[in-house]
Amino acid sequence: MNSTYFTRRTIRKYSDRDIEAGLLEKILTAGSRTSTTGNMQVYSIIVTRDNMMKERLAPAHFNQPMVTAAPVVLTFCADFNRFNRWCRQREAEPGYDNFLSFMTAAIDALLVAQTVCNAAEEEGLGICYLGTATYNADKIIEVLEMPTGVVPVATVTVGWPAEIPDQVDRLPLEAVVHMERYRDYTPDMIDDIYRAKEARQDNLGFVAENSKKTLAQVFTDVRYKKADNEFFSGKYLEVLRSQGFMA
Repeated sequence: MNSTYFTRRTIRKYSDRDIEAGLLEKILTAGSRTSTTGNMQVYSIIVTRDNMMKERLAPAHFNQPMVTAAPVVLTFCADFNRFNRWCRQREAEPGYDNFLSFMTAAIDALLVAQTVCNAAEEEGLGICYLGTATYNADKIIEVLEMPTGVVPVATVTVGWPAEIPDQVDRLPLEAVVHMERYRDYTPDMIDDIYRAKEARQDNLGFVAENSKKTLAQVFTDVRYKKADNEFFSGKYLEVLRSQGFMA
């Protein structure tokens, strides 16, 4: 198995070196071989290399510097527009204006995104996943001129690493793998699973700098607050309606 799976890091700083067109095509071709629902391939990838376009996209991603610094920005979209057009041109009436169809396309897009990330890292490139694609999907749709039936679900920046940061922590395998059936967690299991994560110096620092009692409070009260979750949920649901997935 390729060792990049075990040594991978999120790269937020990139060198000035560009990504050669043939290499980018190779990576995207690898992504296109990903398994998809019913082999429909109801996704699209929008490649942004133009600096002015990156500048326009940046506010939708809260102006995270990776967006303008990376040579390539990839926006992965749930896309039934193309498939719907094909159906209608072949005397078939599509019935994909619903939430299940959005989920189908979103899963396709995310599977492809992960394959592209793996392929990029195998070539020595670094990637950074941006969850903000769903926070401000309406702005991304406007900038990238997405028609009805197309919704962004993930953005990934790609470039040659200008740093080799420490690996981020991961929960132990027993925390995320269930054998044969789901095994719910006891309080003691929760303590065991999160003990190492909570003891890391960087995480202890996050707790202190945010004046919190526990690391969990950093997540619930600072990083991913209920009010923010509800606000962006409402925005995304409205995007799904306006893009034709909530008929």
